[in-house]
Amino acid sequence: MAETDPASTLARPAPAASSAIPRGRMALLFTVMLTTAAGNTAMQSVMPSIGTELGVADVWISLAYSWSALLWVICAPLWADRSDRRGRKAMMALGLVGFIVSFTLCGAMLWLGLNGILGATAALLAFASARSLYGGFGSAAPPAVQAYVASRTPRAQRTQALSLIASSFGLGTVIGPALAPLMVLPVIGLTGPFLIFSAIGVIALVLLRLRLPDDEPQFPARGTTAAYAGGANATNADPDPDRDGEAQEVEPQASARKLRWFEPRLRPWIVCGLLGGHAQAMVLGIAGFLVLDRLGLRATPAEGTGPIGLVLMAGALATLLAQWGIIPRFDLGPRAATLLGIATAAAGTVLLGVAQDLHLIALSFALASLGFGLFRPGSTAGTSLAVTREEQGQASGITASVAGASYIYAPALGVWSYNHSEWVGFGLIVGLCLTVFAYGWVALQPDSELTRERR
Repeated sequence: MAETDPASTLARPAPAASSAIPRGRMALLFTVMLTTAAGNTAMQSVMPSIGTELGVADVWISLAYSWSALLWVICAPLWADRSDRRGRKAMMALGLVGFIVSFTLCGAMLWLGLNGILGATAALLAFASARSLYGGFGSAAPPAVQAYVASRTPRAQRTQALSLIASSFGLGTVIGPALAPLMVLPVIGLTGPFLIFSAIGVIALVLLRLRLPDDEPQFPARGTTAAYAGGANATNADPDPDRDGEAQEVEPQASARKLRWFEPRLRPWIVCGLLGGHAQAMVLGIAGFLVLDRLGLRATPAEGTGPIGLVLMAGALATLLAQWGIIPRFDLGPRAATLLGIATAAAGTVLLGVAQDLHLIALSFALASLGFGLFRPGSTAGTSLAVTREEQGQASGITASVAGASYIYAPALGVWSYNHSEWVGFGLIVGLCLTVFAYGWVALQPDSELTRERR
């Protein structure tokens, strides 16, 4: 995928051995990410209503995620490095276990608070503690999935492959808000999405264990396909017949240099990912409370679950349009997707700032989400293509860590600034988007250079 002439870059034929990951395995990886994404967006659909029901200030609901996000930043690179040594499957399973346990405990603690067994403050603190399990252990899955795909996909196809995995989050954000109102049941109430998605997570974990072959490293080098110039010699290829000829990754050697966030190859993509990620996190943090305020539902917060879910679902559909339609249809490269996406997100945020009815709120949120749906895969693929295949595990950990860093304080900052002044809140988001566009225009490497084989 390239910005100017993608055909010239992608025209080089790749040997069959480096072709795409088998569809069944890609579907399984997609399911792992889909489950966690749907659960998290279902949670976002009900948390504004839960916070209002508990009588907790909006900013404290947003801050309840901060400790989990900080743990994600710290732990994601560690799990990514461990996946290089223990295998991707083991880390995916660990991430799903973290998701299941965290969601079960979060739902239980909030149920106790909503039913008066725990005070509002105690329930929120218990929720934040349980949520930290997702940040600490759930962060093992995304970098493992990304590294699995990146290390088995030819460079020219990698942006589209990573975009497909990223779109699992998009589909999850459609499913989560759509199902969340249906999961508010008589006994478990607003905590229904937590408990039901925990059960879905168990099913995904069982499927992962049964259907994805073990990939625990057994030798100093696993080998790779001959098509990739930066990999090991073809004579090192693992003859395991259960691998279906997919591109095998090389286990990093002990002497391999450790990637840093801001080394020259990664710095432009990391800066764009951080600033743009903060803008996206602020929009998501504000969205639910905006719906309650603009539609006058503060007095009846339980009625806000449906409209909030509708708005989030509109944004999710727009994200899917970006990742399943626009990126592959127009063959956008990482730089093009990043810049076009962040500009579109800025326009959607401006429109969201003036929207007053549900229709315009949903439309403007969808436009902003369309932009972020282009931006996120672009910056992720740019980070991946900036390094060698042997460094994909570290790069995926950095990408996941950057994504988590955006949620440490940005949602709370967005909600606080929005409550202080709507114009300050939305102006800050637009300012971040425009900064990313200006910096990225100057600093991001051209797509035609990124897709060249890297030795």
